[in-house]
Amino acid sequence: MTRQSVFVLVAFIAPIFVVQSFQPPVAFFNRLQHNVGLYPKSTNTELYATPSKPSNTQRNWKKKRKYGRKRQEELKNPKELETWRMYGIDVNPDALGTSSMPDKRKEKETDSIPPERSYLTPPVLSSLLSRLRIKQDISIRSNSEDLNDTVSLPPQLKDARVIRRSIDARRRKGADPNYTFVIEFTLTRAAARDLNLTHQPGRIERMSGKQLKSENAAKSDETPINEGGESSSKPKVVIVGAGPAGLFCALSLASSGLFTPILLERGQSVEARGKSIGALINRRLIDPESNFSFGEGGAGTWSDGKLTTRIGRNSGAVRFVLETLVKYGAPERILVEGAPHLGTDNLVRLLRNMRSDLRSMGGEIHFGACVNKFHIEDKAVTGVDAKCKPTNERIKTSNGEGDLTSQEESTKTFSGDAVVLATGHSARDVYYELEAKGVELEAKGFAVGFRIEHPQRLINEIQYGKDWGGRVFTRRMSTDAANVKHFENDVEDSDSHTGTLPVASYRLATNKAFDGDSNRGAYSFCQCPGGQIVPSSTEDGELCINGMSFSKRDSLWANSALVVTVSPDDSILEPYRLAHGSLAGLEFQRDMERKAWEFGGGGMRAPVQRLTDFVNQKTSESVPSSSYRLGVKSAACHDIYPQPLYNALAHAITHHFDKQMPGFLCDEALLHGVETRTSSPVRVIRDANTLEASGVDNLFPSGEGAGFAGGIVSAAVDGLLVANAIKAKFYSHDKSTLFDGD
Repeated sequence: MTRQSVFVLVAFIAPIFVVQSFQPPVAFFNRLQHNVGLYPKSTNTELYATPSKPSNTQRNWKKKRKYGRKRQEELKNPKELETWRMYGIDVNPDALGTSSMPDKRKEKETDSIPPERSYLTPPVLSSLLSRLRIKQDISIRSNSEDLNDTVSLPPQLKDARVIRRSIDARRRKGADPNYTFVIEFTLTRAAARDLNLTHQPGRIERMSGKQLKSENAAKSDETPINEGGESSSKPKVVIVGAGPAGLFCALSLASSGLFTPILLERGQSVEARGKSIGALINRRLIDPESNFSFGEGGAGTWSDGKLTTRIGRNSGAVRFVLETLVKYGAPERILVEGAPHLGTDNLVRLLRNMRSDLRSMGGEIHFGACVNKFHIEDKAVTGVDAKCKPTNERIKTSNGEGDLTSQEESTKTFSGDAVVLATGHSARDVYYELEAKGVELEAKGFAVGFRIEHPQRLINEIQYGKDWGGRVFTRRMSTDAANVKHFENDVEDSDSHTGTLPVASYRLATNKAFDGDSNRGAYSFCQCPGGQIVPSSTEDGELCINGMSFSKRDSLWANSALVVTVSPDDSILEPYRLAHGSLAGLEFQRDMERKAWEFGGGGMRAPVQRLTDFVNQKTSESVPSSSYRLGVKSAACHDIYPQPLYNALAHAITHHFDKQMPGFLCDEALLHGVETRTSSPVRVIRDANTLEASGVDNLFPSGEGAGFAGGIVSAAVDGLLVANAIKAKFYSHDKSTLFDGD
């Protein structure tokens, strides 16, 4: 064979060798023989080592043919509309200008424009079109202040709306903070094909009919099942507690037209409750039944009004709750904001509207009614006794508004076909009554700690950086002036930006808080930017604190609970378990609150300590100003809790929290004692199917106090689930009809 022939043969074989380099040697040899014609093509010699399995190429072609057929079937109706959702659309605050700045005047001017439309400004639409690779023919003004700017959709899109807006303050590689949007848009199937849209979970998703049905379930009010019938013939449901669980359960039952809900609240209406809180703040007079913890709306009324939840913002049940809140007066932006909150001022108006509507549908509401006895006969609850006190509330009349008062003080029996237990986690007397009646209880994990307070301007700097921290505005002159002064040395960096940002918030967590023996969980809880610290005690001689903020979040301070987890079998609870069984956590909380009262010197004064002194275990010689209005006293807060809990919290602060937020551990940070009521340490055991208490018919535990929720939204959802369970028990109602698709 000549040299030229060898070169030709090598040139012919080399590509085959490259293509078949991943085939087993036998298969390659047989394929090589076949290609060079060493035996006829009709031979039965195997060309592959595993002839029964198709090659990757064959599989890919089958997939393409299958996908092609599917798309062809879809494109039989090319004009049919599809709905898609795109995540992670980032817009720089400078592009939005001051249009993102809070302004009550502008909010009133644009009340007719829902946030899902008003948030779709030219810069936001531009970012969406860039992601879709659609040529932009619209003119974008980067610093537009007109919220009513109209945007023209390109011909490919039939509709678009903002589903979620949030702040991404992560300064990755020095990047600016961004507003991040989730946008839902509608287009034809043909347009989706032309844009090469493919379903990618978490990035861009094609919404199915079932998803859209689930998420839009709240847009139509719950339809009454039966509007007829006398109220006397309807089953009566006694609901103990007018927090989120009790209120939403009562509204659902009343709107069905099948039940008469009787709502009992140990505290006062929001109007009278405000007076009780004023007496506590100004004269240190605590009403054990009407305070920051007890009263219409529950403990969440005088808090931040957070509507965040871990059960899924897009579920039908959560959407129903949010839409209901909007119906009764909540701002529509809660449907769009990534971390929505109401604020105490909005909650007061909203609760009054709920109360009025509930009564108009035949429901009863009794304030000042403290339940002290459950009637249980033959393993079934038949009613409750309540000690009733004088009440005062404002009601709407034909002539405007008037007072509805009751001066009687007595004990009344409220009989019912079912009883819903929707008390909050501070109703400790109810747990003891349930235990005495033989209702099954179990201990559950909880968390205790302190409330930390920083100047809000410092949190702005930590979260947004010096170049953006000065661009936070609340429209409260004193707060904004303090923030500007803090960043005055960085005015050049701040002046280079035209965008604005909301007051900064934060969330901290670790599961490696070392207590000297093992790791515990430690985390921030109920963080209140632009808020204040308030007392949440329900008795003299015990001090517990909480955080709250109004809707504007415009105070000088930011506060948050810093807590450590306590498990049901925790060794620190051993003495309490021996004496109190499943109620050990309650007694532990009480002991810590009594110690906090003593450390603060009584009179509702809070023991405080600089955070730097806390981790070094020394009492602070001086302390910075505090938002807590009943007074503070420098104390050795590191000695309040058992040593393992102190060790874990100090370790979390120094080894985790200050690394997650450099600057968090500083002299200006002031620790206040104590925060013990983050959740209930007890759960009322209930059947997973009927939702009735184990061993007691017609008793339905619900909400946070019963151990089945952890916030306003989750408690409201649990109240709705219990309402559906009651309908199913009495009328064979399908429990899944309201939230189909969850």
